Amino acid sequence: MARVPSQPRTVALNALFFAPGESGGPETYLRGLAPALVREFPQTRFTLVTTRRGADRLRADGWGDLLEIVRLPADEGNRIERTVAEQILLPALAARRGFDIVHSLASVAPVRTPRCRAVITLHDTTFVRIRTFNAVTTFGMRQIVMRAARHADALISGSEAACAEVCRDLGLDRSRFDIVHHGAGRPPGDEAEPEDVLRARHRLGDARVVLCVAAKRPHKNQEQLVRALAHLPEDVVLVLVGHREPYSEELARIAAATGVAARVRDLGYVGDAELEGLWRLAAAAAFPTRAEGFGLPVLEAMRRGVPVACSDIPVLREVGGDLPHPFALDDPAATARAIEAAIAEGRSRAGEARERAAGFTWERSAQGTYAAYERAMAA
Repeated sequence: MARVPSQPRTVALNALFFAPGESGGPETYLRGLAPALVREFPQTRFTLVTTRRGADRLRADGWGDLLEIVRLPADEGNRIERTVAEQILLPALAARRGFDIVHSLASVAPVRTPRCRAVITLHDTTFVRIRTFNAVTTFGMRQIVMRAARHADALISGSEAACAEVCRDLGLDRSRFDIVHHGAGRPPGDEAEPEDVLRARHRLGDARVVLCVAAKRPHKNQEQLVRALAHLPEDVVLVLVGHREPYSEELARIAAATGVAARVRDLGYVGDAELEGLWRLAAAAAFPTRAEGFGLPVLEAMRRGVPVACSDIPVLREVGGDLPHPFALDDPAATARAIEAAIAEGRSRAGEARERAAGFTWERSAQGTYAAYERAMAA
């Protein structure tokens, strides 16, 4: 019997989830992991399969010099296009091109890839436990994710906490998973918009800024920060950065009802230089999420020495250790106390925070991911 090679010669990275500027954590995962895989494993040829908009953006960003990019006729937001591309066109492409592995980077994956190995990064099952999509979409996603996971040759989770939740919600065996921590998000940028420009643009004056970087979705729970403002001094302003979704309207309604609308700035998506400037002027970062697969924004804040207050959930304890100031979910007063403690801390523990964040690298993530590929090849 011919020996099955342990190392894949060709790997297709499935990024059909990619909507530039809207994909949040999975986009950061893609942008951190894919270049690291190419650098760390030059003996393997990587091909990135993505959407129309995703291919256009990545080529504009110079990714065509990094790896091959294949553009399928789909865009995130069009469920029919996405499903056809992922369940029919991608497996057909994999068979035609003879890929050894198809690695789906964001939980949703082809149910079957009959002529190659399948690896899936299952970030979380938040969509099962918390209403993020409508009932039909949630049911469809659950069925696809569960069936694809059961047929996969290897599964990856970004944290022990997320893996435990995924196994519980989808009935999967823990022994099938490789736990591969992500890198510490996007590195600090060399370019940052000046503080005085940002303060003028967003009417911040001399306010102490609490920064929250996350898409506006119910499970991100930004309303807890809005309600906490009523318990914080008048010179504290909440700045929300991230793709606007229908939940943004709910946040605005809550801010108006609690009398803090003048102290909330919902900036939507911002460019890299503006975000870097906001990190630099922030007095603290706050993340009230109800569920996460990893918690990249916590590490991105720590990497920059910004003190953090965050919800007291297992995954953020796993990532942040004892450095963030924890608060209970659905307790605005406790949230305010944690934020005040983070502001008072200032940059006094910045060295410790940067040291912890430095332990999470995309190179290590690439190495752990490739070990999952080898396990899949030997399956």
